[in-house]
Amino acid sequence: MADNLLNYFLKYLESEKNYSVNTIKSYYLDIAQFSRTILKSEPEKALWKNVEIYDARSFVVELEKNNLSRRSINRKASALRAFFKFLIREEYLKTNPFSNLTTPKTGSSLPQYMTIDEVNSLMNAVHSYWKTAVAKELSKNDDDASFACARDTSILELIYSGGLRINEAMNLNLHDLDIYSDVIKVSGKGKKERLCALGKFAIKALTHYLSVARPRRTINNRENAPLFVNKHGNRLSARSFQRNFKKYLIEGNLPIELTPHKLRHSFATHILDAGADLRSVQEMLGHENLSTTQIYTHVSVERLKEVHREKHPRAKG
Repeated sequence: MADNLLNYFLKYLESEKNYSVNTIKSYYLDIAQFSRTILKSEPEKALWKNVEIYDARSFVVELEKNNLSRRSINRKASALRAFFKFLIREEYLKTNPFSNLTTPKTGSSLPQYMTIDEVNSLMNAVHSYWKTAVAKELSKNDDDASFACARDTSILELIYSGGLRINEAMNLNLHDLDIYSDVIKVSGKGKKERLCALGKFAIKALTHYLSVARPRRTINNRENAPLFVNKHGNRLSARSFQRNFKKYLIEGNLPIELTPHKLRHSFATHILDAGADLRSVQEMLGHENLSTTQIYTHVSVERLKEVHREKHPRAKG
């Protein structure tokens, strides 16, 4: 069994924890780094029984010497802590060398979000960009430009309306959308499903997109047909959409460091500002822990403090 411990753990993450391929890969890389750095062994051949608390501490020290960020160090330690916890569960070990390990404290950075005006500018930039692309012959034809414009507008409206992650949006299938009930079924982290509400603008954009995209569905006309497709009728990749997203930022004179995920942050911040309760927002975002959602209340508080400093007659010295 010892030779296959790591493989057993990775299969456990996949089958019991329902972790994504990318998350499982990250766990493997973190564990492999520890094995090669501290144990001087390939992870598949490592003698995990010999690992002690000072090995765990040595690993953290080594990471700090390499100027790794506190967040990354904590992530790696967390992966190893989970691995050794699994080994205890399998009765291979009795103690977890990472359980009482002291790691660097991470500062709680507030999520960046877009203002409502910036969101509006982004939405308008999509149409403006493709109109310019046709005029400058950057797009091969009007049909392709109209299709891309309708598709990307509906993606942006959907992310902002439902608070989706970019990968959640790209993984949607056509049958996940219930346009008559104004909801869409989303498969989030750990393959957990949730229903996301769709606002008026999102419904309008999706309805238009589906009418434009329908002729391109001949290749993928099956039950699990993707909702968002490229010009060939195949599932649109997150990378392709993110390339277009950067173009829209430039077109709308918006900060280039903005990302689709900041649109999700904007959804959470704006809906809390409007009076939504924290539990509801937690469910909308698909957060497992309420503490993850609470970070957005700090954003709202900071905004209120800023407004107070600017507007209250006795706030400034």
